[in-house]
Amino acid sequence: MTEKISRRTLLSLLAAALLSFTGILTETSMNVTFPELTRLFGVTLDTVQWLTTGYLLMVTIVMATTAFLLKKFPSRNLFIFAASAFMLGDLLCATAPNFSLLLGGRIIQAMSTGLSTPLMFHIIFTQIPKGRIGSMTGLAGMVISLAPALGPTYGGVISSIASWRLIFWLVLPIVLIALFLGARYINIAPLGIKESFDFISLLFLAGTLTAFVYTVSKAASFKLTSPQFLIPLILGVVLLILFIITNSHGTNGLLDLSILEQATTSLSAFTYFSLQFINIGISFVIPVYCQYVLHTSAMVAGLTLLPGSLLGALVSPFAGSIADAKGYGMPIKIGLVSLTLGGLIFVLAQPWLSALIITIGFCVLRFGFNMGFSNSISNATLNVARENTADANSFFNTLQQFAGSIGVGIMAAIMASSQNRSGGTFVTRSYTGGRYDYLFVTILAVLALVAAIINFRIQKHQTPLNR
Repeated sequence: MTEKISRRTLLSLLAAALLSFTGILTETSMNVTFPELTRLFGVTLDTVQWLTTGYLLMVTIVMATTAFLLKKFPSRNLFIFAASAFMLGDLLCATAPNFSLLLGGRIIQAMSTGLSTPLMFHIIFTQIPKGRIGSMTGLAGMVISLAPALGPTYGGVISSIASWRLIFWLVLPIVLIALFLGARYINIAPLGIKESFDFISLLFLAGTLTAFVYTVSKAASFKLTSPQFLIPLILGVVLLILFIITNSHGTNGLLDLSILEQATTSLSAFTYFSLQFINIGISFVIPVYCQYVLHTSAMVAGLTLLPGSLLGALVSPFAGSIADAKGYGMPIKIGLVSLTLGGLIFVLAQPWLSALIITIGFCVLRFGFNMGFSNSISNATLNVARENTADANSFFNTLQQFAGSIGVGIMAAIMASSQNRSGGTFVTRSYTGGRYDYLFVTILAVLALVAAIINFRIQKHQTPLNR
């Protein structure tokens, strides 16, 4: 007999899903406008990409706080704050007269997504019956994987027929609906913990993530042995060590890294990181590649991602149902094989790439991504102790956003590094950058597949802790 989910739970989940969808949609909707924005604001590609990288970086930092916030404060209050932050940032972006204010608006919006996405999973893991978790995380995975791929299509269509500023105006009604539903139906009581928040660990974590992302962004303009590259890299390593020390020895760690002592959790984390890195990274590269190399319009560049996005939307709940019935190993491994094949299409067929072939390759990639993505976090959560559910949720969502942020940064750095070299036409240099990006994605997919195979071999010999 199918376990019933209450109407209140479904509507509260819908509210969080709408806010998450809107926030993640805007992550990539600006990607197709980057060539226009570089001309409009007089900045380079590796600078304008901070609209996505900076956004994801702030989301990552905020998500790191959610394990504490969800235990300390009522979920309704957190949701109302998140929706309000999104609307404020959205209005600032829609009216921004310069690049700095546009980036500032994106950073404010990022605070919203940093709260809403973990809250969506928190509702699932605390309010949904165990027998339905796979299916519901499949739906959640559909939201957070469909949105970034739909973003370029949405942004491309809007910027082609009107102003890019309309991208922000059109999402406001969705956020208002989400705010109404969330304020009315979200009602998960906090645990009432008395520990104070670990601001020192958060400061070190924020510094670590920022230093690493900044280092990656400099790789496009400076040699790997230059002070401009090495100084932020070394600073990032030092801050990471300080974070681990303070986070492990404080009375209330920001992120419970002890969950990574389990080999299965660490392997799941690497797989999850790789999936999101490829998802967000390739969604950045394809529209840029289409415009720079294939000379398509922003609309066509965005539309190449649409069929794959729709396919992913259909696959994600199906993948969750397979996991509920057959276990998580099957859909995750099938997904990673498909992801690898998708990467190979881009690598091997690059000399003949057209908008149609790119669309087909992206469909294969998206099928693989959606088969594995939400199942990876579900599998990891069910393999930690029940009292660590919120910690696993917070860590994996933080990891997800950092993967997107560093993914865009690395892909942009590879492309920009090639474009900034002398010799050959700009199109030729962009083509070369695309080749390295596609190869990087394929290698990472293979490594994630190997990690998953090892992971499920280990799981065969142990009992899940959170069933």
